[in-house]
Formats: sequence, structure tokens, C-alpha cells
Amino acid sequence: MNKNIFASDNYSGICPEAWQAMADANSGCVKSYGEDSWTSKACNALRDFFETDCQVFFVFNGTAANSLALASLCQSYHSVICHEMAHVETDECGAGEFFSNGTKILLVSGQDGKISPAAVTHAVTRRTDIHYPKPKVLSITQATELGTVYSQAELQRIGELAAEHDLRLHMDGARFANAVAATGLAPKELTWRAGVDVLSFGGTKNGMAVGEAVVFFRHELAREFDYRCKQAGQLASKMRYLAAPWVGLLESGALVSNAAHANRCAQLLSEELLSVPSIRLIHPVQANAVFVQLPEPLLQALHDAGWHFYTFIGSGHARFMCSWQTREEDISAFGSELRALAADL
Repeated sequence: MNKNIFASDNYSGICPEAWQAMADANSGCVKSYGEDSWTSKACNALRDFFETDCQVFFVFNGTAANSLALASLCQSYHSVICHEMAHVETDECGAGEFFSNGTKILLVSGQDGKISPAAVTHAVTRRTDIHYPKPKVLSITQATELGTVYSQAELQRIGELAAEHDLRLHMDGARFANAVAATGLAPKELTWRAGVDVLSFGGTKNGMAVGEAVVFFRHELAREFDYRCKQAGQLASKMRYLAAPWVGLLESGALVSNAAHANRCAQLLSEELLSVPSIRLIHPVQANAVFVQLPEPLLQALHDAGWHFYTFIGSGHARFMCSWQTREEDISAFGSELRALAADL
């Protein structure tokens, strides 16, 4: 029994569809630096997925996707507004500031990981003088760092808010596929139709070995982005191996079905956790994450029994993640041991 299974969706392996696509791409010599047919096919598959003529670039990881996308949207004297729990603030070692030559990150609050429109308005309007870093970008996360999902109506309101204040709208979509699966909406309804300008689209957490897509829904914003990728060490010489898994997951439908499976597993896992009366749910379970408050003795007992999961950024809340690779029998086994440990305390 693998007791690391709920620690992170990054712990999961490569799904069969991504693995097969990489194997199919691993044939002979082809052009490098994105001039190959696999990269072209992946870009077109993403255009079909979003039902629009978007510009697509592939990078190695989410930090690069976010930081380079944000850098392309603003100047060094601008600022980026995001939720105080956003990954670009808490987990990217200042990459956004580094690649934008010092653009300031302005933090706003909001319940369950979602930004508060009122807080955004306050951040934009609190000062308009030249001494204040001019707000230029609003960055939101879908699904959020706390496992919640913005509804279509919420996204429309945010898009209107961004337009009202002349802000460009960036979406950190490390788990965007989970949001698509959770809402059942077409990807376009959660992105460009709601006003999103640029999406950092995650593949690694959803069954790929490595690789994220930066999707520009406004072509003019992608100007010279290829140079940013090259300068940042994100232009893969053998690009086909970053691109091919996208083809495999999109053409097979596994991109969304993998996410839907992870979401279902999170619902099942939350039921197992809440079967112990002393455990309290902290945030709604809407994607593939479950956040709970565990009594300290039970938390320690689970760790001592070998279960690996994280307590979230010093909050004391425990985070359990599900992935495409989570099995119902893993969840049942965890639930059984959880209840046995709780009974002994």
C-alpha cells in the first residue's frame, strides 16, 4: 500500500495516454525547438479545445508558465493583484517579480481561495499617484489553491471587473482541467469568453511527465513571448516530448476524464474523513483537494502510521490530494485505518 498517495497530485506517475504519445513521438529524427509536427498538432488540438485561434507555447513547469506569462503582461513599474494564497505569491520564490524585473505583487483577500471583487477594487483605487506601482494585471487561480472552483458567473464578474479597471486577466490553471470537469462547461466559457487574456495550463498534475502550456487568447500579448521562453531556459530543443502528451490527452479525452476521476476520488475521500466526528471540513470539496482540521493526536497518529500528507502553509489544516492515479481501494484502506486510529485515541 502506497501511503504517499494523498500527498500531492504531483506524486502521480505518467498516465497511459501521455506515455503512449511520447512513445509514438519517439521515432527517428525530427526538427527541433518546436518546428516538429507534434508541437504543431498539440497547438491545434488546444485551439480546438478552446474553440478559438489562440497562441500556444510549451514550457517545462508551472512556475515558468506563470512568471513568464505575468512578465509579458506588464512593465516593471506595474503591479499584479492576486489572492494572498495564490501560488505566484506563496510558492514560486519570487519568480514573477524576477522575470518581470521587479513588478510588485499586491495581495487581496477572499473566502475559500477566491479573490474578493471589493478587495480588488480597493487595491486598484486606493491610490492613483505616480508613487504607487500601477495595477496592471489581475491573476486568479482555477481551481484555487484551496480546492474551490470559480463558477461561470463569478468569472464573468471578474472579467468585467478587470475590464472596468483596465487590468489584464491571467489565470493560473495548474488544475484547470479539474475545474472543467467540475463545472461541466466548455473550456471557452471558463477562459476567453469570461475575459481571460492568458492561461497557464497545467499538464503535470493531470498525468503528464513534465510540461505546461501558456495559452494567449489575445495574439498581441504573445508578441516576442518565444524570446522570453528562450532567455528563461524554457525553450526545449526536443519540444516534441513536451507537446506530444498534450496530443495524447486531448485526442483521447483523458485530459478531462483524468481530472473528473480525481475530483470523484476527492469526494469519496472527504466522506471517509468526515466519518470521524472529530474531523472538520475547512473548504468545500469542488475539485481534487480535501482540506480538513484534524485533531493533533490523530494527525500525528496518521503520520506515525506512514501516511504522508501536508499541513497547509502553517495553517494547521491538513490537505489531501487525489489524482488520476488514485484508486477507490486506496481511499477505502485509508478510511479503515483512519477510523481504527481514531478509535484508539
